[in-house]
Amino acid sequence: MLSKKGVDFGFILRRYDVEIENKGSPEAIAKKLLPKDAVFKACAEDVLYMRFKDVGKTVADALKSKKPLDVINEGLVPGMEIVSKLYAEHIYYLPEIMLAAKTMEIGIALAEKQLGSARKTKGLAVMHVAEGDPHDIGKNIAAVMMRAAGFSVIDMGRDVAVDDVVACVAKEKPFLVTGTALMTTTMSAFPAIAAKMKAKGINIPFMSAGGAVNREFSEGFELGIYSEKAPQTPPIADKIVAGYDWKKVKAEWDNIVKGV
Repeated sequence: MLSKKGVDFGFILRRYDVEIENKGSPEAIAKKLLPKDAVFKACAEDVLYMRFKDVGKTVADALKSKKPLDVINEGLVPGMEIVSKLYAEHIYYLPEIMLAAKTMEIGIALAEKQLGSARKTKGLAVMHVAEGDPHDIGKNIAAVMMRAAGFSVIDMGRDVAVDDVVACVAKEKPFLVTGTALMTTTMSAFPAIAAKMKAKGINIPFMSAGGAVNREFSEGFELGIYSEKAPQTPPIADKIVAGYDWKKVKAEWDNIVKGV
């Protein structure tokens, strides 16, 4: 019988790939990215560490010396941007994303009360999950990241009919439409939506996302562009509001999402 004496079981079934991938802690990564200003840093840290019970007081204290819009854009939003980075690097997951988003929303709501009106956003996006598809986690994460990046979002939810999406786009006039599909049986809704948009003279980009789609499919129909993962959605959206049409996004996609 083999002896176990002297065997270090710490090396058995050890996932070195996971250790390397997750070697950065939230604190270590945040140290480089948090705002330098102490007041804004406190706001960002509340979002980063999901302190939804504390953020109200932190923001109230910040508003004594800082402008409401600065508290939002230089404190709360940078905190969420760090959360997005941690998610992209597989250090944070869905629960952390949702709690951090809730914390940010509490802080923003308080700051907006002193603005007199809601803050100006970069633009409006319509987001939905394909008709017949009940899987909305990816869409929810992307919507959080879009709001954190300064965009307004109409979230139509999951299992949204093709004609309902087209009607919403015609009425609200967004700069971008996104559709998520995790079932291959539902992704055919996306070119159908794009075709109906084109027929109405609506030529804004239609972004396909989700596990069921790939870049080839997403760029294979008019208006179609692609997002491989949720953190790529805001930088692509930034290019669209800067003047990129769907053809230019498609042509420069690799450069736009490089490093994201």
